[in-house]
Amino acid sequence: MKQKLRWGIVGLGSIANHFVKDLALVEDSELVAVASRSIEKAEEFSKHYASKYAFGSYEELFKCPEVDVIYIATPHSFHAKLAIDAMYYGKHILCEKPLGVNTEEVTKMIAAAKENNVFLMEALWSRFNPAIQKVTELIAEGVLGAIKYIQADFAFPALHRDDENRLLNPNLAGGSLLDIGIYPVFLSYLILGNPEAIMASSKFYKTGIEMQTAMIFDYPDAQAVLYSGLNSKSEMKAEISGTKGTIFIDPKWHEAQGFELELNQEITKFDLPTEGRGYYYEILEVQNCLANEAIESTYWSHEDSMNLIGLLDTIRAKAGIVFPFEE
Repeated sequence: MKQKLRWGIVGLGSIANHFVKDLALVEDSELVAVASRSIEKAEEFSKHYASKYAFGSYEELFKCPEVDVIYIATPHSFHAKLAIDAMYYGKHILCEKPLGVNTEEVTKMIAAAKENNVFLMEALWSRFNPAIQKVTELIAEGVLGAIKYIQADFAFPALHRDDENRLLNPNLAGGSLLDIGIYPVFLSYLILGNPEAIMASSKFYKTGIEMQTAMIFDYPDAQAVLYSGLNSKSEMKAEISGTKGTIFIDPKWHEAQGFELELNQEITKFDLPTEGRGYYYEILEVQNCLANEAIESTYWSHEDSMNLIGLLDTIRAKAGIVFPFEE
């Protein structure tokens, strides 16, 4: 019998809970170990999801010989160090987005993956969402004609949270851009690639984090209008418009269960519900890549992660977003 892919999880917050529920749906993967800086938290999580091991330090999990691949779900500011440390123990890595907080970190992470010949992928789950996949297929087939306009937003109220919350804490690389603004930026990049120019403006919160950011990506023959925020709610819709037609992705577009295609004033609805919450598909991609001994995905490659963090760095430079640990 083929051995299942053995997973470890680092960082046991809400995203890890969603992820592990989808992991249980993947036939050839299993949860083996979890780690937190609090052994009590690790043991509670382990008991709830029936993992074999619970560790009170990350290094213990990295050293565990029964773990093949590690999912990192800590705040952004810990991604690079944890991923690099784990890769030097020979572990494959699926790391929550953003892969690192800046280009320097992502460069080091990719170098570590190559040096240790291990798999590394940014957990940009929307890339593997069936609806997003179908949207890109239709665009590639020319159904919309030449793409001229993209609009995408992602915002929800979070300023009521404690100032030490990861979203509001600048020492944890908090703010809207890296946490949720990355989604609209990703969509524009996925459809139109790197823009020629970027305009960006941010508003800042009392803790120093950026609480809303408006962006315009300027392409040779198209524009994208993008937005993220933590001080109010937005519709969280996405629109991709071309010379022949338009695609409307319903809220919440980054975890789409389908979309509408408008052509010649007629609307066709595509229903593409996800398996589980939707993390299922990136888990399958990791599984497939490791089965083929690949150290990166062709769907979301190291180059894609480098390009994405480059766009985020440019937005930050334009808007004046700097984290204390970068100064």
